[in-house]
Amino acid sequence: MSRMLIVLVSYLLVGVLGVSAMNFYNDVDLTWGGDKAKIMENGSLLVLTLDKDSGSGFQSKAEYLFGRIDIKIKVVPGNSAGTVTAYYLSSQGSTHDEIDFEFLGNVSGEPYTLHTNVFSQGQGNREQQFCLWFDPRLDFHTYSVIWNPQAIIFYVDGTPIREFKNQEDKGVPYPKNQPMRLYSSLWDAEDWATRGGLVKTDWSQAPFTASYRAFAADACLFSNGKSSCTDDSRPSGRWWDQSLDSIGMKKLKWVKDNYMIYDYCQDSKRFPQGFPPECSP
Repeated sequence: MSRMLIVLVSYLLVGVLGVSAMNFYNDVDLTWGGDKAKIMENGSLLVLTLDKDSGSGFQSKAEYLFGRIDIKIKVVPGNSAGTVTAYYLSSQGSTHDEIDFEFLGNVSGEPYTLHTNVFSQGQGNREQQFCLWFDPRLDFHTYSVIWNPQAIIFYVDGTPIREFKNQEDKGVPYPKNQPMRLYSSLWDAEDWATRGGLVKTDWSQAPFTASYRAFAADACLFSNGKSSCTDDSRPSGRWWDQSLDSIGMKKLKWVKDNYMIYDYCQDSKRFPQGFPPECSP
């Protein structure tokens, strides 16, 4: 199938269903890094590269206001200390909303740290970190976000690792009014990424690469000030109504008990005057 036909089919599917057809030519713009960001294999593979001169990045063409976002990522292999592979949804401005996955590299043989955060109306500082139950350098794994009016749920290979509930009744701002794009980048953060900046980037290992496949957005598209999801066309029965059932809660507890290495809601030194309101049951 030619690239033009692939793009046309993808465009029709997005327009009719609001679901990405998993083709990077149609779904994203390469935004910085020049030829360090490349789309290959007829649009099924995207590769970001980092060297001492520059990193690289891309963003989704569409904006979303609630949805399910999935992408397969293979992070920087080998000695990745000092590098960050960021994958996140974000709006713009000083009071922006943001939903973050960040993969903090490490020296060979030591585990990656998966750093997550949620910003609402410009307020972040809601970090949770994990060391995963596999080595994300070795293969592609699926990283997903479900964002609906009730909750934001982070998934790794279908396993929930974090849930941020809508707790506006406690005075906690919740992302619900600002459309967001998907962004991803590979960049150098040797000042803080690995052991607080103690381990620096080994540029003799450059170029560093992160690879992406199977980007899918089953989402409410936002364009010209309007959402594609109206009262009559909301995707009920899919992600719009999704929450964690008893099995999902057990999986979430398993991840927290075995793989979480930092939770802001347990950092009493950081919050000596009391934890943020969303931390209470």
